[in-house]
Amino acid sequence: MRTRKKKWSAGELENNPRILRDESEYSGRLREFFGNDSPIHLELGCGKGRFIIETSRRNPDINYIAIERDETILATAARRAEENSAESLVFVLADVNEGLEFLKPADISRLYINFCDPWSRKKKWAKRRLTHDTFLQLYENLQIPELFFKTDNRILFESSIESLSRRNWLIENISLDLHAENLPDNIMTEYEEKFSAHGPIYRLEAKPRGVHIMK
Repeated sequence: MRTRKKKWSAGELENNPRILRDESEYSGRLREFFGNDSPIHLELGCGKGRFIIETSRRNPDINYIAIERDETILATAARRAEENSAESLVFVLADVNEGLEFLKPADISRLYINFCDPWSRKKKWAKRRLTHDTFLQLYENLQIPELFFKTDNRILFESSIESLSRRNWLIENISLDLHAENLPDNIMTEYEEKFSAHGPIYRLEAKPRGVHIMK
């Protein structure tokens, strides 16, 4: 379902300093853009930004990039980040299929994928999942050393494990009911808070073999 456009969103997209408007300009020199040598973490599909904003506030020694394809939703997230002084966080308006082109190998130290579209209604849609083999190959090419993944869709979770295993990723810290574990450091997305009462939240961490975390 498309998000209803807000009158203020165009101005936010044009003027908010947390939106990276010409990300290709910083290709290969993201640390120069951030002005430090801290690790860079990336979220694909940040929604309205609750997760990535709070994560960045708790970890000021890490730089964050959040990618979102919906203009109004991105504008909302960027406005919230500005209001909450998430200093080390920037946003990119892009579709994931094209929005990673400005990244170079070893730019990103951690990838977050939270509650992405499960594409589960038709079998032929499976290749659109952000944990499909095609995307995993992309993450491998970018030498991203770890992936943190959450979903409430069991079909997506099981297919993700199959894809990760097929590509020989190391899968760790699997949770089949995240909220039952009451982890104090779990930061919820807007979607997670709204729908967790309807069923379990699945979570895992995964690492491609042979790729090491950049410090």
